[in-house]
Amino acid sequence: MDGTSGTVLLCDENLAPLSPALLYNDGRAQPQAAQLKAIAPEGHIVCSATSGLAKFLWLTQQSGSEHAACFLHQADWLTALLSGKAGVSDYHNALKTGYDVANLCWPDWLMILPYSHLLPEVLAPGEIIGCIQPDIAAHFGINPQCVIHAGTTDSTAAFIAAGVDEPGIGVTSLGSTLALKQLSEKRIDAPEYGVYSHRYGDLWLAGGASNAGAGVLRNFFDDAQLAALSAQIDPLRDSPLDYYPLSKPGERFPINDAKLAPRLEPRPLRPSIPQDGSGQAANDAEFLHGLLQGLARIEAAGYARLAELGAPPLKRVVTNGGGAKNIVWEKMRKRMLGMPVSAAAHCEAAYGSALLCAGDCFPPRNMASNRSGGTGLPNK
Repeated sequence: MDGTSGTVLLCDENLAPLSPALLYNDGRAQPQAAQLKAIAPEGHIVCSATSGLAKFLWLTQQSGSEHAACFLHQADWLTALLSGKAGVSDYHNALKTGYDVANLCWPDWLMILPYSHLLPEVLAPGEIIGCIQPDIAAHFGINPQCVIHAGTTDSTAAFIAAGVDEPGIGVTSLGSTLALKQLSEKRIDAPEYGVYSHRYGDLWLAGGASNAGAGVLRNFFDDAQLAALSAQIDPLRDSPLDYYPLSKPGERFPINDAKLAPRLEPRPLRPSIPQDGSGQAANDAEFLHGLLQGLARIEAAGYARLAELGAPPLKRVVTNGGGAKNIVWEKMRKRMLGMPVSAAAHCEAAYGSALLCAGDCFPPRNMASNRSGGTGLPNK
């Protein structure tokens, strides 16, 4: 399973959630993030209200948490339902919950927190957990020998799906949010900009995820409208609109500002077309042009931020996610990035999860994993 690591929940011993999950962009844990700043290493990735650990503190401070048996990321929870083994995660999902991916352990400063016993055992992504539960297999007609593996995050699975195996190639996931990743020999962590690195074999997978993305487009247009309006846009022409397309206040990367306000105004009008004699009709094509350009600017700023922090020079960008299908947007992004941009042969994160299970994904050299957390991903 792959899923956004920032979406988390507490479960009882039967894996029943004790409350609705906290979603990846839920920023209610501001007081808990302040608590973490007092005990975590300076600038640590968990010192944000949207981190898994800040949400862990918030959840465990609510009434009813005394009935909790485990804290899980969404991919962990679904994996546990299939395997019947609760309390297991992987070191990609556990990164923003504070797991030390260099030393492959929960750090001492974290384990002194109340309820730390609810934190999951952490395995290497792709490591075997066990077979599917017999009743689940029977219900869905799945082979009872089906093996359940530890998962990964959605953007890491999307990176694996893209088939990139060398530094210098960026992978942009154009899903509900905008996520950028690059392979790097150097670990790059800059929480002040929302930049972090996942362990990836002998290399590091550096990147960040914006709260902006195609999810904002869904607030205004459906698929048919997006296709029709995109056809009216000249991707070689700049829009005069200066949008920062967020669904609500708060940004993670390349600006880390919990109070950053969306910029979605002014809404352009179509000249000389009266609407009931009282005004002008909205120009949806120009509006979409401004939104797409705003997202492209965020992408360009994201890669510039990674380069500023020491990522390898970017040579080209591969795109996956639903937005990869928009050719007009691709041409716009190519112009703003100043380099080749292409769609990945496989655009779905689920394909990357399948490769991870099969052991057919990239680390530069084989690194055997172990039950204490593993040291790398499966070798191709």
